[in-house]
Amino acid sequence: MFEFAAEGRRLARRAIIWQAAAVAVAALAFLAKSADWALAVALGGGAIAAGGWLSGAVALGGGVGPSSVALARLMAGVGLKWVVVIGALLLGIMLAGLPPLPMVVGVVVALAAQLLAMAGPAPGPHR
Repeated sequence: MFEFAAEGRRLARRAIIWQAAAVAVAALAFLAKSADWALAVALGGGAIAAGGWLSGAVALGGGVGPSSVALARLMAGVGLKWVVVIGALLLGIMLAGLPPLPMVVGVVVALAAQLLAMAGPAPGPHR
């Protein structure tokens, strides 16, 4: 039973690493447009990565328990992830005055990287 949680943590860690790398490349590409655009890409993608980390910490923490508790942790983790993402995007637009389009590009790049990371072979020892 504990192997599933450990594998979930490894998969979440791999997804965050892929997201960080993909967002860094996208931000460097947008640096040709302007520093604000590169920062906006990094903020959008970084919000997804940070929200994903928080979601994984909440969903996979707490040890073994009844299925209702596991489901509640999963739902709480996903909810917190999107609160972080939406909050970061709103702060970036309203307080920092960053352009919204590259922020959305950062979000899409990070989500695509997450999808690719999770579609690959499972990390760790293979049976």
